[in-house]
Amino acid sequence: MQRIGVFVCHCGSNIAATVDVEAVAAAAKKVPGVVFSADYMYMCSEAGQALVKDTIKNEKLTGVVVCSCSPHMHENTFRKAASSVGMNPYMVEIANIREQCSWVHKDRELATQKAIGLMQAAVAKVQLNAPLTAGTTPVTKRALVIGGGIAGMQAALDIAEAGFDVDIVEQKPTIGGKMAQLDKTFPTLDCASCIVTPKMVEVAQNEKVHIYSYSEVTDVRGFVGNFTATIKRKARYVDEKKCTGCGLCTEKCPMRKVPDEWNMNMGKRSAVYIPFAQAIPKVATIDPRYCLHLTKGTCGICSRVCEAGAINYQAKDEFIEEKYGAIVVATGYEMIDPGAYDEYAYTQSPDVVTSLEYERLMSAAGPTGGHLVRPSDGKEPKKIVFIQCVGSREEDSCKGGKPYCSKVCCMYTAKHAILTKDHYPDTDITVFYIDVRTPGKLFDEFYRRAVEQYGVHYIKGAVGKVVPNPVTGKLEVQGADLILNEQVHIDADMVVLAAAIEPSRSARQVATMLTASMDTNGFFTEAHAKLRPVESPTAGVFLCGMAQGPKDIPETVGQAGAAAAKVIGLLVKNELTNNACVAHPDEWMCNGCSQCEKVCPYGAITYVEKEFKMPDRTKKMRRVAQVNEAVCQGCGACTVTCPSGAMDLKGFSNSEIMAEVDALCR
Repeated sequence: MQRIGVFVCHCGSNIAATVDVEAVAAAAKKVPGVVFSADYMYMCSEAGQALVKDTIKNEKLTGVVVCSCSPHMHENTFRKAASSVGMNPYMVEIANIREQCSWVHKDRELATQKAIGLMQAAVAKVQLNAPLTAGTTPVTKRALVIGGGIAGMQAALDIAEAGFDVDIVEQKPTIGGKMAQLDKTFPTLDCASCIVTPKMVEVAQNEKVHIYSYSEVTDVRGFVGNFTATIKRKARYVDEKKCTGCGLCTEKCPMRKVPDEWNMNMGKRSAVYIPFAQAIPKVATIDPRYCLHLTKGTCGICSRVCEAGAINYQAKDEFIEEKYGAIVVATGYEMIDPGAYDEYAYTQSPDVVTSLEYERLMSAAGPTGGHLVRPSDGKEPKKIVFIQCVGSREEDSCKGGKPYCSKVCCMYTAKHAILTKDHYPDTDITVFYIDVRTPGKLFDEFYRRAVEQYGVHYIKGAVGKVVPNPVTGKLEVQGADLILNEQVHIDADMVVLAAAIEPSRSARQVATMLTASMDTNGFFTEAHAKLRPVESPTAGVFLCGMAQGPKDIPETVGQAGAAAAKVIGLLVKNELTNNACVAHPDEWMCNGCSQCEKVCPYGAITYVEKEFKMPDRTKKMRRVAQVNEAVCQGCGACTVTCPSGAMDLKGFSNSEIMAEVDALCR
């Protein structure tokens, strides 16, 4: 005999303003099997949970239905409450009458009737629910950080400080990320290298942190607490253990006109190179695209001058397989290619540069030694125009435009303007902007400093066209001042484009491997925007930095620390409780078609040959599905794919779902 208790929440006015909760509670008393029904102002409060627990004990309930907000919010709360007084937690059902009723309906009567229907469906389901027991799996006490920028380094250091081993996988030959390419940081104008270089050294010296530079993750299998990742270590053609970083090979290499990616292709490097002086690991890398020995079988000078004998032209890519308990995604960002915006003449003139290219021109370690000169002729620019929101806040996806604000552009443009005026006071600087957005601490003061103290001319308006004049060597900028309602014409020496920020090009591949969610803009999606901002919906995968969305350095570091805290909280456990709502096959109905195995995103389903005793007492071997309950995440993909109906999901069985449907159709 089922004894069901129904508890209806007012949720303040969130539910009660649209749904007649007393009517829902009264209707519940008429449902067969319901022996108790009540409404309460805040069911999730301590007093509300006490009401549930006392009623379970006093009324000897076998099942509980809570009509409240989304189970995503409080299902675990009520399951714990029921479990504390001896009820199996999987005998609790949530009827979502907030998001599905009060928040989507204005008609009180209609919303109330819908809430009653959802309550009746939940009661019908809980009457068929079976007590479930969750298993446990051990936790691998090691973390993987994908990305070696400031976010990845901070997360790795925080995890390592807690005593756990961490592997950082970075695609480039050195860690440091985009921050190492910056000249100064806003709003304090600290030297970026002076901040990030000690952090890089700290990472390298920490015995718990293992750096896999010039590497990439090619495959991830498993589940929270028990991931297995394959790391591809690309051939450097230089033995990392032998190389001393002396740089002699880079000096003697005859191929010295290779585009330098570190300097945004504004300078040249040799075919064998160390990206920058503070690179970590400080190990040379041979670029196989330009090395004469690797492309033509000639030269070999670097091998002859290397006293450590570190050069190895026969090196091959290596694949390493390692187990991890948690994964942190810190894949960083790229800037869109402004070449699609022909109106700005980015592809027509070398004097039209992106903001990151301008950073390298301003940096003492850049291609010009920190001297700001025009790329076209090496002369000092006297008039510079900055154009904001190039590709940001626009819908023209054909050009690679992004509908979102890139968040940091207003501030780094103000930084560029201040630094330029600091070093070259006579420079005339104009900034074209849509809106100036300065939401951070001391940000608005920093922007006003550029305007009031340094005399930077800000014009609210758009630039229609930039035309290179081959006679004068100037860039003719044609724009509009929306405040003065007039056209503006400026003959500039340089134009700097604040191009939109987009996710790293490797992000999509990483998300696919991790079965992690991404939004329409290609950024990783957090499990809950307010309550779980650094967690991916995929258990055991955590997010930080610009992999999750545009943000500045302090916000990135803070988020990295938060992700590390979540990882530490996971790794300190010796074992994790598995999801009890897992798939299970009816072996007599299974026809061995493999459809469920193909659609399972977690690799939880395999097939085995099993002996069956037939009705005529003969024995027969049949191929049937087998579910690894430790791996299964209960997504249900297999149940809808199975053509014979053999696959079912504990807690969401076909009979339970159909009972809900029947209750709704009465």
